[in-house]
Amino acid sequence: MLNGLWLGFFLAAALAAFVRWLVGGDATVFAALVESLFAMAKLSVEVMVLLFGTLTLWLGFLRIAEAAGLVAFLARILGPLFRRLMPEVPSGHPALGLITMNFAANALGLDNAATPIGLKAMRELQSLNPSTDTASNAQILFLVLNASSLTLLPVSIFMYRAQQGAADPTLVFLPILLATSCSTLVGLFSVAFVQRLRLWDPVVLAYLLPGALLLGGFMAMLTTLSAAALASLSSLLGNLTLFGIIVVFLLAGAWKRVKVYEAFVEGAKEGFDVAKNLLPYLVAMLCAVGVLRASGVLDMVLASIRWVVERTGLDARFVDALPTALVKPFSGSAARAMLIETMQSQGVDSFAALVAATIQGSTETTFYVLAVYFGAVGIQRARHAVGCALLAELAGVVGAIAVGYWFFG
Repeated sequence: MLNGLWLGFFLAAALAAFVRWLVGGDATVFAALVESLFAMAKLSVEVMVLLFGTLTLWLGFLRIAEAAGLVAFLARILGPLFRRLMPEVPSGHPALGLITMNFAANALGLDNAATPIGLKAMRELQSLNPSTDTASNAQILFLVLNASSLTLLPVSIFMYRAQQGAADPTLVFLPILLATSCSTLVGLFSVAFVQRLRLWDPVVLAYLLPGALLLGGFMAMLTTLSAAALASLSSLLGNLTLFGIIVVFLLAGAWKRVKVYEAFVEGAKEGFDVAKNLLPYLVAMLCAVGVLRASGVLDMVLASIRWVVERTGLDARFVDALPTALVKPFSGSAARAMLIETMQSQGVDSFAALVAATIQGSTETTFYVLAVYFGAVGIQRARHAVGCALLAELAGVVGAIAVGYWFFG
């Protein structure tokens, strides 16, 4: 899928360039394509410079959190909830512990830990599955909640905004938190509706109601604030939360007698390796997006969508943020490239760039998650997993746009 998407970007750019040359007489388009290739290759390296530092720093702190047992602690807290949401999984089964650890790792931004834990959880769920090629209810719920992208600390988004010169990289913290809550709730409710899960179970309600009331009350409080106050509060909470969690990690490590410095260095080495391996993918996708923009294809697609939106009488400023949303279900690297390109072309603190950053932080690469998680256990019939996951992704995009207008419009 990713091969086809990447090749399609170049072929579409080539076709558009030849049309502009042969029909429009624009011979400069090929120079623009070549210039875009070199510019995006340079930009990739510039992004990587900060990425090296950010991943090294963050994975160092996250290794301390792992060693202090914070992920396992969160897993124990969430265990009773998942026992109710997945009634076909026996109490005490290893899958429940792995599932809760996966979500806890995702919430803390531990992507490298979350994926292998998630794959182990999917294999344990497959051991309970009577079918070898059809997804079970528990597997579908697990996958859809993974695809809904509930992440409390979107550090990578902050990093990209910082690299592009944002005055306050954490400005999108609250919008992302609200939008990702939309995608997760829609994903949960859609699966619960199809599978007829008992969300009114006292234990489930004990988990969901306080969170829903807290979120509702918080949103009600936010409606009383001006746009400037919303931006200021998002900045304050983003920076306070980020630094506060780092302090919690360090204190928990010290309490558990973890050698925090050594643990940090061990995790930082992993961060360096991860960042180094990302460079080829970043160059590939940024260059593909660059030629797509230089050829005029991206502008034509956005102009068509903008025309439709304007005919309905709606504000069309969000259209410039849609490239990130359109490719996110297929490729995280392509969406990341689209986000960076939007920041470059529109300005890092422009409305379009802020909405695109919110979309990037509140949605997931649905088809990639489906391919990896189901492919690992040989599942071929996904049943309602695709529909529910895409519905959650759509909710995240719509929520990101709505929250973007609320905070920055």
